[in-house]
Amino acid sequence: MNNTSATPDRMHSISSLFEPEFSQRLCEIFEQHIAFNQVLGLRIDSLEADRVKAHITMRPELIGHFTHQRLHGGVISATLDAMGGLAVMAATGARHMDEAPLARLARFGKLGTIDLRIDYLRPATGPRFHATAEVLRLGSRVASTRMEFKDAEGRLLSSGAGAYIVS
Repeated sequence: MNNTSATPDRMHSISSLFEPEFSQRLCEIFEQHIAFNQVLGLRIDSLEADRVKAHITMRPELIGHFTHQRLHGGVISATLDAMGGLAVMAATGARHMDEAPLARLARFGKLGTIDLRIDYLRPATGPRFHATAEVLRLGSRVASTRMEFKDAEGRLLSSGAGAYIVS
């Protein structure tokens, strides 16, 4: 099932395997209720069981090296961490499709980062950046993820790996 969902507050739609209620509420949690994701300007593009995609747009507040107009490394790290968590949310939601959307969303209350590694490969410059994450393993207590951060042309700028507590 591939739904395209958008809430009244969202100016874009997303590609999603999930029913609209789950997708809309997950986007609301991720984009509106997690205040730091609002600071980053993270916007979800796609929610699948095994992969999530999002983007951020360059803004002056996100610049770390003013001379070269490079994105701050902390923005990249925080984006990849958030994406790893989102991938775990999507994988958990897919694992429990037999539950109602609100019951699945309630499962995210204990989600947290245990370990995060980021490799910065190239300077991040440009107008827009894309981030993806996939779950490598979803256990009953811990999930492992892999993330990528690319520029608008698709060049890999940073990669990451994370471990998240799920229960």
